[in-house]
Amino acid sequence: MKPNSRIFAVANQKGGVGKTTTSVNLAASLAATKRKVLLIDMDPQGNATMGCGIDKLGLELSACEVLLGDARLEEAVVPLEDMHFDVLPANGDLTVAEVKLVSLFGREFKLKKALEKSPLGYDYVFIDCPPSLNMLTVNAMVAASGVLIPMQCEYYALEGLTALMRTIEDLRDSVNPDLRVEGLLRTMYDPRNNLSNDVSEQLVEYFGDRVYNTIIPRNIRLAEAPSHGRPVLYYDRASRGALAYLALAGEILRRETTEDKKAVM
Repeated sequence: MKPNSRIFAVANQKGGVGKTTTSVNLAASLAATKRKVLLIDMDPQGNATMGCGIDKLGLELSACEVLLGDARLEEAVVPLEDMHFDVLPANGDLTVAEVKLVSLFGREFKLKKALEKSPLGYDYVFIDCPPSLNMLTVNAMVAASGVLIPMQCEYYALEGLTALMRTIEDLRDSVNPDLRVEGLLRTMYDPRNNLSNDVSEQLVEYFGDRVYNTIIPRNIRLAEAPSHGRPVLYYDRASRGALAYLALAGEILRRETTEDKKAVM
């Protein structure tokens, strides 16, 4: 793994907020900018795996074997040559891995060590987390340098966000001092909804420039793409959903350039 690889855990303890949609489509969008990208599916449901057109039931090796040390990362990765990024796929076997991890020494660091040992040099790694704080999510956050938080602009979202921020702080204090909130992404956004607008304003007020300028709209093509096993960029490139994730990829690259300039100064 490159020493300057950007590793993002895409996480939210609340389900149905667009974590998998964001993981898959952001991976595809950054790969389209000629970056080398890896998408890691850490959810036993395997939705990110299926959303990339990979048969989760036909896997010989998966994230399960990598976490348990039974396979190297490069052995389990599936290259998507037509979409120009790689996937570490997952299925229900991850539930077994989670149970076994509890009894292993250094269980929180298994994914981080697997990434560090890999000779594959990625510019960006996105880890699609399950919608709960379990050992799989902890592994993702220990391996990551930043947490990307997709969230809907609704009433209960703010309460869930508070709990997630507390979790990130606890992990920073205990196992990953470099962990930070990379950004908050407003998803499934409907500007006609007054509550969405109110919550959006509160997010910007409290989190400032950590809220991405890009907003992901409700979009039927974005919702349809997973059933075709394609990121929306390869399902309907001209759709509002595809354009939004391309814009988000551009915003992430610009942020990186700005941060690098500040580091030099």
